Amino acid sequence: MKNKTNLFRYVLVTLLFYGTLISSGQIPDSKTDPNKNNKINSTESTGSTRVFFASHSLMWYVPKPLGVLSQAAGFKGYQLAGVQSIGASKTLAHWNLTENKNQAKKALQSGKIDVFIMSPISFPDEGIENFIKLGLKHNPKMRFVVQLSWGGGDIDNQDFPKGAFTMVDKEKTADQLKQLNQRNIKACETQIEELNKKYGNGKKIIAIVPSSQAMMAIRTKIANKEMPGLSKQRELFVDAVHPSAPMEALNTYLHFAVLYHKSPVNLPMPEKLKSANRPDWDEKFNRLLQEIAWKTVTNYPPSLVSEK
Repeated sequence: MKNKTNLFRYVLVTLLFYGTLISSGQIPDSKTDPNKNNKINSTESTGSTRVFFASHSLMWYVPKPLGVLSQAAGFKGYQLAGVQSIGASKTLAHWNLTENKNQAKKALQSGKIDVFIMSPISFPDEGIENFIKLGLKHNPKMRFVVQLSWGGGDIDNQDFPKGAFTMVDKEKTADQLKQLNQRNIKACETQIEELNKKYGNGKKIIAIVPSSQAMMAIRTKIANKEMPGLSKQRELFVDAVHPSAPMEALNTYLHFAVLYHKSPVNLPMPEKLKSANRPDWDEKFNRLLQEIAWKTVTNYPPSLVSEK
């Protein structure tokens, strides 16, 4: 009976997450940067940064909180140009969406997008290259970002969707965590390296957000009892796949760091984390999430972010 109840809850959550298309508006002007000592290797603080997301459910909670962080950090040019959301989607599914519904293609064809952010699942994904070619055709100065997501049900995303929705034991050892999603990570890095060489004209225009690696990092801290505020790895999830408030915050910090090449440390706590009604999820806990995000990004060369 307990298993049936868990299954019902999971199916309900999945149905709620798996929508079709979502669009968003503009982000208001920002305030003074509270973290001036961190170097940024870009011009977004003074120029326009029009961002479009082609997303599945492991990323579609990022855009609006990212805008709030951008505002707090003093990046006046940030504009959320749109979000195209398809549940459990490979990037190719976004590319293959019918023309009348394909807001991602329309946005790139306008030439008014500066950064296009994708969340593939398995690699290689033909949709990534298709969107890069289309984007560069209409804006040769574009940048692209790929989120490297963790595997649902702790599978390797190269096997998706096999086993992706199985309720699993999340309490893994540190050694077990090191093995998670390794084939997917390698396949992602291989494709993005090839595309940077093919389309970058000597530069790297495609960055990877190491969401899978950050998930392993925080779960390892929990396993080693080094993460105050979290005693069980399953607290990072609302089901077998989707993140709870701390992991949503962590992933948003990763995106901030990759977008701006700047540390998220000292930025305000996201509203969802603040309203979770967990006294132990306080400012100190939030800072730990920010530090994990910055360390993960700066220690991962394909993010194109350096600590210096």
